[in-house]
Amino acid sequence: MTRVERAGRTTFAALAVPNYRRYISGQSISLIGTWMQMTAQSWLVWTLTHSSTDLGLIIALQTLPVLLLAPYGGVIADRIDKRRLMIALQTAMGLQALGLGLLTVTGNVHVWEIGVLAALLGLNNAFENPSRQSFMLELVGPEHLRNAVSLNSVLVNVARSVGPAVAGILIATVGDGVCFLANAASFVFVVASLATMDRTALNPTTPMAREPGQLREGLRYVRSHRELAVPLMMMGVVGCLTYEFQVTLPVMASRGLHAGATGFGFMTAAMGIGAVIGGLVVAARGKTGMRPLVLAAAAFGAAMALATLAPSLAFELIALALAGAASISFMSTGNSTLQLGAEPSMRGRVMALWFVAFQGSTPIGGPIVGWVMAFAGARAGLGLGAITCIAVAVVGAALLLRERGARAEQGAERSGRRPAATALSE
Repeated sequence: MTRVERAGRTTFAALAVPNYRRYISGQSISLIGTWMQMTAQSWLVWTLTHSSTDLGLIIALQTLPVLLLAPYGGVIADRIDKRRLMIALQTAMGLQALGLGLLTVTGNVHVWEIGVLAALLGLNNAFENPSRQSFMLELVGPEHLRNAVSLNSVLVNVARSVGPAVAGILIATVGDGVCFLANAASFVFVVASLATMDRTALNPTTPMAREPGQLREGLRYVRSHRELAVPLMMMGVVGCLTYEFQVTLPVMASRGLHAGATGFGFMTAAMGIGAVIGGLVVAARGKTGMRPLVLAAAAFGAAMALATLAPSLAFELIALALAGAASISFMSTGNSTLQLGAEPSMRGRVMALWFVAFQGSTPIGGPIVGWVMAFAGARAGLGLGAITCIAVAVVGAALLLRERGARAEQGAERSGRRPAATALSE
């Protein structure tokens, strides 16, 4: 076997699982539609209002249910069959996209309707995402988990590179509504992939019996395990103020670089291309734990700083590609660290908190970033994200050094006691 073949098998190891191949084939189509909708929705709100604050508020409405209900969604994920729940919720998401598409193509869409449908989508996500995240271990097993998580991230960002570019072209030619209708149709594929899986090849976690206090139990469990709590806190801060690209990129494209809808699509696609490359590297060589998470946060901050200062669209695309690579490394490392570190009976609740940290913080961060850009200019949103990543990396590095010092001190104490014990015995 050649070195290239060995590298390929390592990078795509999870594809050896037939159910995973079926799952990822359905997701590949659905996610392109999802990114088309996300791009079209942001641009539709911007064209209707020309307000970065309103754009941030719509994103906040979409993510507020995640902040409020995703922890309970994790409890539900630990209680019932995750695959069946995903089928039901993915179907509902397709119907939401269909409704938004029909309103838009008929010319009857209003901002408040977009807000209501965005809130319904967020309600769906609050229960679907914890199930989907924790289902991955049941699908591929611990041996392939890190690789599967990284390949999922690659898939998301392949879709990010394709979906927004297609959306930008469609918006400029036939309008926003077609993007929403295409997304509605794409859910057929992911639902079919889940419904036709070989259930005998899955490794489902034994459902947890319904008891009072299970949500509080999950919170106590995370608090008592520092290796889970610290990555969650890091993602919470970065998710709040850095991962607000639905707010920052439309304004940067329009006012910062004067690139229009097509430029906005290519900016989002550039992040996706960078994330694909970064995701493949993580899939082949990635590690879990605090040290790689801190390094990824630092790289993310540096790339965001370059994106903030980019003088032209060409430089911006390069900087966003670097930011995409660093962001996927940060996200995949944190995700895998939590899944491998959590007990099976707690995995749904832990991953629900991860989703809250990543997306549930947007109701807070979205309006803040929108206000910052309205006050300080289009580039200020990306700049705030850069500062946030760097600050998180510094705090994480300080905690690592403190922990290393504590271990060294404990080691010195143990080694110091041994000679004393020997002397006493002699």
